[in-house]
Amino acid sequence: MPIAYETLYKEASKAQKKSYSPYSNFAVGCALALANGTFIYGANIENASYGASICAERVAMCNHKINGPDESQVITVAIIGPSSECITPCGICRQFLREFLPLDTPFVLFNQDGSKHRVTSLEELLPDSFGPDHLH
Repeated sequence: MPIAYETLYKEASKAQKKSYSPYSNFAVGCALALANGTFIYGANIENASYGASICAERVAMCNHKINGPDESQVITVAIIGPSSECITPCGICRQFLREFLPLDTPFVLFNQDGSKHRVTSLEELLPDSFGPDHLH
């Protein structure tokens, strides 16, 4: 059953509030919606060395791998950023998520106030991707 956009926005916003982004002031939140009705959260965590920072999407997937059920249970990825436009995951996050999610996994991307959203998929975000299935 599809999840209402309002719910996805609310859950991604909840994650965004946990961001530690004192250098960029660009707080991002990610909520992984699971088939059992629960959510796994991630927020970007910055570091003074910049390179040691980690994005919300990777934090969410790491939380899921450590604390959640099997990754096949992720039915939607919701992402919010502090912008008037919808933001997309960076290239590293796209490749990282490719390791764990089917290419047809829906992504719902929100702008800060929720007045805009964009629905896409991992395959659209990372066309002609290389993944674990290429190694077997």
